[in-house]
Amino acid sequence: MVLAFEGWNDAGEAASSAARFISDSICSVPLAEIDGEEFLDFTVQRPTVRPDPTAGRIIEWPSLRFEYGSLDSSREIVVGIGVEPHLRWRRFSDVIVALAERLEIRQVVLLGAYVADVVYSLPVGVTGFSTRPELLDELNVNASLYHGPTGIVGVLADRLNREGFEVTSLWAGLPNYINVSPNPRGALALVQKLTNHLSIKIDDEPLRRDAASYEQRISELVSSDPDLTEYVRELKRREFAQ
Repeated sequence: MVLAFEGWNDAGEAASSAARFISDSICSVPLAEIDGEEFLDFTVQRPTVRPDPTAGRIIEWPSLRFEYGSLDSSREIVVGIGVEPHLRWRRFSDVIVALAERLEIRQVVLLGAYVADVVYSLPVGVTGFSTRPELLDELNVNASLYHGPTGIVGVLADRLNREGFEVTSLWAGLPNYINVSPNPRGALALVQKLTNHLSIKIDDEPLRRDAASYEQRISELVSSDPDLTEYVRELKRREFAQ
């Protein structure tokens, strides 16, 4: 099972974009959803309305949707993407655990993205946590040293670990001075680590092209702003000094 949540855990929409890219690449199909009525504040995450030729107008309610697909002839995957719940996180965790047990899930990967003082043009760094610490070395992922406020990704990682699941959490570090979403460079970094972890091959060329185009746009943005240019130079000096 792969899970990603929009909102606090999803800087630059990198985590949700990565999960969606994986789901689309394996041609997954709808499996289930968790109704947001119990877990979302609809004044914070509002439903949307769209025209429909037969019904006039349709309200679409936010939820957590799960899709199902196959990695190969012997392995199946469930991908869950949705809004981070605003309410009842313990109850929400109960629902996730119950679903994972019902589907006989063995491994869970949680994706996230955060902002930090990083150079936008350097490879996106990925940190993480795993109940199998040797896995981080295999993936060339630094163990996360973060402590402080957490989101539903951190809560679920703890709960699923205590329930006996193999849990891995992967986080992409994105520049805090670039407020542009989505960030395909972050999504690509997560997709590459995830496909390596799952030992699957997918065509990530479309995401690579988006990442290259994004980097070009950001380079132009930085070069047009003297203050931002100097800030990035200072970050590079710090990076070189380490």
